[in-house]
Amino acid sequence: MRIRSSDPAYDLHIEGYNTSHHLGNARKQADARGLDDVLIVDVDCHHYETDNFEPILEFIDDPALRHIALNTYKYKGPAAMLYDQPGYQDVGGRVTRYLTRKGEKIEETGGHREVEQTLRWMNALSVDYACLFPTPMLFLGLHPQAEVEVALARAYNRWITEVILPSNPRLRSMLYLPFNDPEATYRTVNEFAGKPGVIGFMVVSTRYKPVYENAYMKTYAFLEEAGLPLSFHASYHWNDQLTSLSNRFITAHAVGFTFFNAVHCANWVVNGLPERFPKLKVIWIESGLAWIPWLMQRLDNDFRMRTSEAPALKRLPSEYMRDMFYTTQPMEMVNNQEALELTFKMINADTQLLYSSDYPHWDMDLPSTIWDLPFLKEQSKRNILGLNAKRVFNLDISNQFPNGVKGG
Repeated sequence: MRIRSSDPAYDLHIEGYNTSHHLGNARKQADARGLDDVLIVDVDCHHYETDNFEPILEFIDDPALRHIALNTYKYKGPAAMLYDQPGYQDVGGRVTRYLTRKGEKIEETGGHREVEQTLRWMNALSVDYACLFPTPMLFLGLHPQAEVEVALARAYNRWITEVILPSNPRLRSMLYLPFNDPEATYRTVNEFAGKPGVIGFMVVSTRYKPVYENAYMKTYAFLEEAGLPLSFHASYHWNDQLTSLSNRFITAHAVGFTFFNAVHCANWVVNGLPERFPKLKVIWIESGLAWIPWLMQRLDNDFRMRTSEAPALKRLPSEYMRDMFYTTQPMEMVNNQEALELTFKMINADTQLLYSSDYPHWDMDLPSTIWDLPFLKEQSKRNILGLNAKRVFNLDISNQFPNGVKGG
């Protein structure tokens, strides 16, 4: 099978596809900048769990639901289980990996195919440690059946903790929380906290469950006591009532990946959760950075006029937001770099910003997007690319840097 594009340079034989070759330019960038000597922790990257969907479904506990899921998968494919929708997320960009990854030849080394492919792209980008997230499962937040989200979440969490993460110490994950069911969410953190490779837990933001509901408080308390971060991973859903007003993917993506995180973040702050759980590390993932100054200013302005509506707050909302953590991708690389520099200052990027590539998605960012910023000092670049994540997740990096790392 041959894939053709308008650019002959991208003509590929699936049988000859190789991740390392595909990312050859990324490897050249890393070499030119000497990034192999820099600790790089990718806090948000992805794999396609649907490539392993049948073995994942075998982990579903409920025999009836497992039977239905396997039959549905074999008859209609994974989209029927995950409540997918049409769009251009998979083919509308610059990464040709979507159609070619299944044809990549992996040597029989005894390791899992998913692990071998992941290590190839990590080595090409000079990434030392990667936090893996699923991809199609990010649509589950708006699934009409909460029990399906619960079943798939636990099956996926069991698969990745029993099959993938133990295979290599460079692979980590913040596990998927079935947030539509508060009790199942609490059971998940109780069951999987402390498993090798688990560095926190993740909520898909695209859903209509308020973060301030009392039912979630015991989960937050557990995570705070365990020292495990809670992350909110942005997503979009073109069939959401608001986003469905968009007639172009560019609009659905730009708004969808921002709006839900902004709403959840505002609710988190205004309802005093930073005061109630002051040691809980909260991370906002894959919604870029431009929304943060906007929300800081809007909340501060309204708070000064209506402080009675947020009686738990002892500081301005923006001050609580500066204590949170944010991932870089997709970093808005606009022509006006002064805006980006001001954003970095407003969020205390030197200590609060975490590098992420979002590989292999079409809008991925290489480590050079941070390393090449002229307004950052070298120590700040090292902090953002890896040292901040080392601190937030309490990472042991001795297998990659047995003699320690510069700046750390």
